[in-house]
Amino acid sequence: MAYSFTAGTWFTAGAWQTRARPRVTAASRRKVLERLERLSRILDTAIRVPGLGIRFGVDGIIGLAPGIGDAVTTLLSCWIVYQAYRLGASREVLTRMAGNVALDGVIGVVPLFGDLFDVMWRANRRNVNLLRTHFEREGLI
Repeated sequence: MAYSFTAGTWFTAGAWQTRARPRVTAASRRKVLERLERLSRILDTAIRVPGLGIRFGVDGIIGLAPGIGDAVTTLLSCWIVYQAYRLGASREVLTRMAGNVALDGVIGVVPLFGDLFDVMWRANRRNVNLLRTHFEREGLI
């Protein structure tokens, strides 16, 4: 029997079969959520400015590099959305998360204003909070 991977599906002996999401338990979902929370903290709120109380993360620093910085941080944000998909998040939650990433990516391209927006918007923290709230409401963690 021949297998080949094409565009997210497995082709098996003349029939298309959609790949199923990996099986996820509550314990593994909690573990992945903790990793995503750590990543979002590093990206969005890892560094505190003394005296001002403003927090920013690696996202704000990398975003200062013209062009490539915003692309890198948007890819990291997309990875969080992909992990949410793998964990079984609903279509509504995934759409809201993708909207947060898109807004962060589009406005982040604008010089200076985009960097300030990145610091204040914190799309990754928003997305992980959306994901955690969704799983708690559904009783999945």
